[in-house]
Amino acid sequence: MSAGRPAPEAHGPEEPDPDGRPVPVLVLRRSLGDLQHGVLAVARTLGRLGVPVYATTRSWMEPATKTRYITGKLDLSAGASDEEWIDQLMGLDPQLSGGILLPIDDVSAVTVGEHQELLSSRFRLPLQPQGLQRRLASKHALLTICQELGVPSPETKLVTSCEEAQGFAERFGYPVVLKRAETWGGVIDPQAPSVLVVDGPSELRQAYERMRVQAPEHVPNVLAQEYIPGDSESVWMFNGYFDRESRCLAAFTGRKLRQCAKGTGQTALGVCADNQTVTDLAVRLMEGVHYHGIVDMGFRFDARDGLYKLLDVNPRVGSTFRLFAAPDGADVVRAMYLDLTGRPVPPAAAVAGRSWVDEPHDVAASLRLVRARKLSLRAWARSLSAVSESAWWAKDDPVPFFAMAASLPRHGFAHLVGSRRARPAEMASSPPEQ
Repeated sequence: MSAGRPAPEAHGPEEPDPDGRPVPVLVLRRSLGDLQHGVLAVARTLGRLGVPVYATTRSWMEPATKTRYITGKLDLSAGASDEEWIDQLMGLDPQLSGGILLPIDDVSAVTVGEHQELLSSRFRLPLQPQGLQRRLASKHALLTICQELGVPSPETKLVTSCEEAQGFAERFGYPVVLKRAETWGGVIDPQAPSVLVVDGPSELRQAYERMRVQAPEHVPNVLAQEYIPGDSESVWMFNGYFDRESRCLAAFTGRKLRQCAKGTGQTALGVCADNQTVTDLAVRLMEGVHYHGIVDMGFRFDARDGLYKLLDVNPRVGSTFRLFAAPDGADVVRAMYLDLTGRPVPPAAAVAGRSWVDEPHDVAASLRLVRARKLSLRAWARSLSAVSESAWWAKDDPVPFFAMAASLPRHGFAHLVGSRRARPAEMASSPPEQ
């Protein structure tokens, strides 16, 4: 498999509307969950600039879409087939023609990528080498790309049976990581998360049975991966935007301080920190596959050999992208907007130490650490006192926060705090990392 061929020239509309109106942005999702906050972050960062934002919504009760910065709803069925979903997208109100398509989950990103030629006749979107989004989002295909481009990654094997997974675990020792090779497609357990860290043979057996595809049974969809020792602070994130020539116009790095599940999961509390090694690896990978657009990537530092190893690539915007914001508010979404509307993208850098929190998931993560005697309540309060921005709370847009808080009893907050089983709707909008 080759690393990729040059992206085709963009042939959709690229200039602002002739009458000077801002170009609308269409936030696309096919995995919908009540506690997703990615759509809220996009609406706020662009809405504060006067950009109209339209979004797929789950229901009128969804907290994230109660923001004052969403202009309208997109009538797209999350459960439709790919072809039906694309037909619905092409059939949206004519006033949205020329708008920018912004997928925020893997399924919508892959679907848009595979129909980019048709979609670009009506909308603005970064154009990729054919099939690139699927290859990057597939954890199995990503391994091949890493090998071709010399990007370090953990020891990983696509396993075809539970016995093969157990053999891998015996070789590398527990804990071991199990991942769904692709997050789309039918699995035995629809509630199965994308990633699980397992501590022993019985837990591995249960996890494998949940993650394997239902039919045809001979199709392997489970990866066994060595667990890299270290706490959540060894996990590094890269957020970037690459233009049509795969030049990096915006690059940000940061660390996880707390994450949603034990040893895995999306960021609950993160901080910006400069890491040129991570940036160089990310740029090498994206240039090597001729990538165009926003990317969200996860790395982990392996103290055993001193290497940063790639865990995950999301060929789309990640839900934690507002962690990575310059003092003037510039981020990867704003960089994309400027570039796709034909305007220059000014250099931007996040301030070291800038922090961001996802309030409900950080409460859950912190209580789990408090119970394990790894965090004191005083240290937790101190870590929140310097937070620069929150996923839900905003002084100029408070309604989503209160709607989120009111929804917690309905979602079973005790389950969020105590269970190791991540809900797929909550994981779909964020990078599941080791």
